[in-house]
Amino acid sequence: MNDDRRTIGSGGKAGRGNRSTSPSSAARSLAGGAQRPKKPVTKVKKAATSTTTKPAAKKTTKAPPKPAKKAAPAAKKAPAQERPRLRAVTDEDAAAAAAAAAEEAARKTRTAGSASLPAGIPLDEIVVALVQGVQRVLGSDWESRLATFFAVLRKRLSGDFAVDEFGFDPQIAEILVSAVEPLAEKWFRLEVRGVENIPSEGGALLVANHSGTVPIDGLITGYAVKKYSGRDLRPLGADLVFALPFVGQVARKVGATLACTADAERLLTGGELAGVWPEGFKGIGKPFAERYKLQRFGRGGFVSSAMRAQVPIVPVSIVGAEEIYPLVGNVPSLARLLGLPYLPITPFFPLLGPLGMIPLPSKWIIEFGEPIRTDAYEPEAADDPMLLFNVTDQVRETIQQTLYALLVDRGNAFF
Repeated sequence: MNDDRRTIGSGGKAGRGNRSTSPSSAARSLAGGAQRPKKPVTKVKKAATSTTTKPAAKKTTKAPPKPAKKAAPAAKKAPAQERPRLRAVTDEDAAAAAAAAAEEAARKTRTAGSASLPAGIPLDEIVVALVQGVQRVLGSDWESRLATFFAVLRKRLSGDFAVDEFGFDPQIAEILVSAVEPLAEKWFRLEVRGVENIPSEGGALLVANHSGTVPIDGLITGYAVKKYSGRDLRPLGADLVFALPFVGQVARKVGATLACTADAERLLTGGELAGVWPEGFKGIGKPFAERYKLQRFGRGGFVSSAMRAQVPIVPVSIVGAEEIYPLVGNVPSLARLLGLPYLPITPFFPLLGPLGMIPLPSKWIIEFGEPIRTDAYEPEAADDPMLLFNVTDQVRETIQQTLYALLVDRGNAFF
């Protein structure tokens, strides 16, 4: 048996082995079939392999935030002795809080009051300044005129008013005069000349030049006649005036009527002051470059009415209306579409919208010339076209020459 044991193995000598670090299977069987030991090195190798394959930057980027998250709540925690203790609110605390709230409200009220009023100016002085401003615009007798307005309003509401056959309402005319006065006297600084040439009674025909893009000159002329002579002017208007909604009704109420021979003769024979602007839309719609150059006066229809009624013709020259809306352009295609004689373009309209409709504050002068008598002719002379042409040309030339003289006297249009 000893010989058999000696034949197994290498006899104490180093064997050749299989160049492996682990024992062979035969050696393991001779060792009694011991269990194969675990290889902890493989885990280390894997960990080492993972550390070598993965970039080191990923570990460094994830590591810093972890201590910060843990340290944040610890920093916020306050010591137990510093935490405030809750207690019941007493009556003294409630009274103190109410007093503090009242003081804060009073402070805000004082701050708002001081911001709404100019610094250092008492309220009573501001009220006095406002009243003085109203007196300057409306006049010193604004209180009496306000009382008159309410009296007229009371009569209107009670139905105690009358109109003539043309629809003229004297009470409405009075209100219009009061409304136009600040515009004429303060804005346009109106100067009226030759009031003595307006007949104090009986019929007369006032013939004036027409200008201004918007027919404000008719409104101001009616105001001047009423203010300085005490008589009502009955304007003769175009068909378009009475075709416009609301405008036509108001025009009738203030004394206007259609510019036709029949209505004109009825007014003149009835002893009324009638006003006519023979240039029509050609006058108010002419370019600003042609200002104060009179257009044609038609075919003498107004002269015919004056001759048949045997009333004088009073030439009226108006300076100042040309500058309130300087007409620099026109849109005829759109005007025809809207049914208007022209669609004006001024330096401010439609560029500035509604603000462009504010008239410029030009200096106005209205002069009533010496009457041209027509009672020297027979009523039948109104059928003579040559005579009508001559008288029409005489009236037109008188107004044109007066305009030139007034322009020289006025000087600058705005100062």
